[in-house]
This record gives sequence, structure tokens and C-alpha cells, in this order.
Amino acid sequence: MPMKGFAPVDDWTVAFTFFGKPVKLAVPPAEILEVKAEKYDRLPLFNEDHTWNSEMPLLQTRSTERIAATFSLDPASVVVRAGNTPDSEVFELEKDYQINPKWCAIGRTSEGRIGENQPVWIDYRYGKMRLDSIVLTPEGNIELRPGTPEIIMPVPPTLAEGEERLANLWITARLEKLQLQQDLVFPIFVTEYPQPPKIAGETIAEKLLPKTLSKLESGEKLRIIAWGDSVTVGKYLDDYEKNRWQEQFVQRLRERFPKADIELQTEAWDGRGSIHYLTEPPESEYNFRERIVDPKPDLVVMEFVNDAGLEGEALDQQYGQILEAFQKIGAEWIILTPHFVRPDWMGLQREWGINGDPRGYTHSVRAFAEKNGIAVAEGSRRYEFLWIQGIPYSTLMVNGINHPNAFGMKLFADALMELFP
Repeated sequence: MPMKGFAPVDDWTVAFTFFGKPVKLAVPPAEILEVKAEKYDRLPLFNEDHTWNSEMPLLQTRSTERIAATFSLDPASVVVRAGNTPDSEVFELEKDYQINPKWCAIGRTSEGRIGENQPVWIDYRYGKMRLDSIVLTPEGNIELRPGTPEIIMPVPPTLAEGEERLANLWITARLEKLQLQQDLVFPIFVTEYPQPPKIAGETIAEKLLPKTLSKLESGEKLRIIAWGDSVTVGKYLDDYEKNRWQEQFVQRLRERFPKADIELQTEAWDGRGSIHYLTEPPESEYNFRERIVDPKPDLVVMEFVNDAGLEGEALDQQYGQILEAFQKIGAEWIILTPHFVRPDWMGLQREWGINGDPRGYTHSVRAFAEKNGIAVAEGSRRYEFLWIQGIPYSTLMVNGINHPNAFGMKLFADALMELFP
């Protein structure tokens, strides 16, 4: 990377050298917006145990209907009134209501003056995030291109023909000054994930998925079940029946194998892990045997980020039960290693400089698969690599937590296609 010595020189100016040439760039501050007299028909009781599932995130901070973009609210700016005029009665923080600043949530206290069904009007300030780009123009100039402020999922600005993106700057919501350390500066070392060379007879599909590959090549009907959790349900996506990982995967299989006759079935359960399927009783909507085994699929592709707490012997036992069921019906199996979720949920301090997936689950899946001859599609490694491509991975999350957008789903499809010749 030809950029060196990247550092802030004042609150909103950065300096670095580019091939030995000194460069200074002014960076626009984070956008802070002000909301006045926003009406809420009622406030629920404040529940300090609520986090992402808070009952009442303030409206403009929401990334989805019920989930806020964390730390986008300026909690000191909140004013709660009994009416919509400045002279209306003002309620007191702690006494009448409480705030969860991380999740931008508000609720009344049980002993306060706000009634159970009393409307309130709230003033507050909140911030939006951006992805700015440092750009090399065809004339050899270095310029700063601000991205569009977004409450969630900012994208870098579009470049003109002949321009090169050198780095992205992640301007987080409510950033008070430019503290551009490694967690906010994303130099672009490469633009694409490095594809390993494919050697005839040596791909994973040829070794571990011969039935699937034979049917793809011959045109015999191939029955695939995509099995997973809310990420496989995917209904939070626009045009989800096109943009989910399984649809992207199957579409690309059809392009690569023109004779392919593929029947895709999605079997997924919001907020659950594979254990929930295994323990559901007969005739349940989510009984493992009736929903996954009895249809006799040729291939099951499994995605369960909700299994991420499973590892070691417990994983071997649970996944061993699944493997035994698949072997009895002759089904082949691909396990997708999971995408990255909120850094604090993974024990990560930042999204830059990630060196491997810290979750024991991912390592246990790899060990189980190697021992049992099961194909693994490395979605995790694709996410691990994003910072090298200049992308903070959480900017791909529709809810800011664990629901990938269409591009994030593409990374799963990329990982799956890597297995095939």
C-alpha cells in the first residue's frame, strides 16, 4: 500500500504520504440531525434487560422497525414533553423516564409522571455514518470523496472512470472529531477475494460432493435444501427471493452447469439453531426428520449463525446426529461457516486487522468436517477478508447486528461456488 504515516493533524484533517509525496485532506464532520417534537402515542416501561430487542428505540435511529443503530443517539439531547409546544411540561430523566444510550431506547419509569397510555413529544439529536473514500484521479491528484450519510449500511461514493480508490474512512455516527486510528481507516490492499487455483479432479465437489456434481453435469434433477436460521429465511431483504444466498447460489450453478435441473427448497426458522429442529416433536412445522430428512434431498446446504455458541464435543455429538441421518438417505452436506456479527458479540475490538475467526464454533466445524469428509464453504473467511478490501463488515448488516444485505449474501454464494469446478 503506497499510503504511509496516516494520522489526524487536527479534528477534521488527515495527513499521509503517497509515494513519498505529502498529502493533507479535509474530512467533513459526521452529520448530526435534530428532531423536534416527535410524537409517541405511549412509552413502554423501561426494561434495562432489553438490548437490541428494545420495545421503543427512537424512531429516527432505527435501522429496522424495532432495532436501532447503536450509539447513534446523543442521549444528552433528549427532552421529553407532555405536549408539542416548548412550554409543555418537561419530564425528568431517571425520575420519569430512562434511556439506553447504546440501543437508543427510551421507556417510562413505574413511579414517574408519564401514564401508561399517555402520549409524549420528544426532542433529540442523532448521527448518521458515512464511508468516505480517498481517491487517486487519472491526473495523479489525491482527493477525499465523502459518501452519503446513512443511519445504517453506508456505501463508498461512486467513482468516475479512471479513478482509483485507495482507502475508505469510516465516519461513525456522532464522531466528535477525527480520531482516525486503525479501526476507522481501511486502506484497500486488494479489491477481490483471492481465489485459489482449481485443479481438475481436486475440487471439493469432485472429492466430497460426487452425487451433486454428477447430477449438475448430466441434467438429472438435483434436489437441494437450504437449511438455516433467519439469514436463510432472508425475508428482511428487498426482493429476497432473488437476493438470498441460496437463490444466488442456485442461479450461479445454473450458469456454470447449463444442463442443470435444480429444485431448491428453503427450510429455515427465525431465531433458532439446528438443535431446535432436532428437538421438535413429530408433526411440528420444524421437525428435523419430517422437514429435512423425509424429502430425501440430494444436497443439504446448512447455514446456522445461531449455532455459533456450539463447539467441541457438543458440536461433534449434535452434528454427528445430523450426519447419521443424511448418510442413511444418501444426502450430501455442505456446512457454511457463518458470517461475522457485531464485533462485541464476537470478542473483537475493531473491524480492521482481523486475523482469523475468533469463534470456537467455526474451528470446531472445520475439525468435524475434516474428520468426517464433509464439504465446508468458507463464508467466514470471506468476511474475515473484507477489511483488506477496505470494507467494515458491519456496514453490510441490514440491522447493524447479524442480517447481511444482498452483497453479504453474495459472499456466501461466492464461498459455495468455490467448491465446484
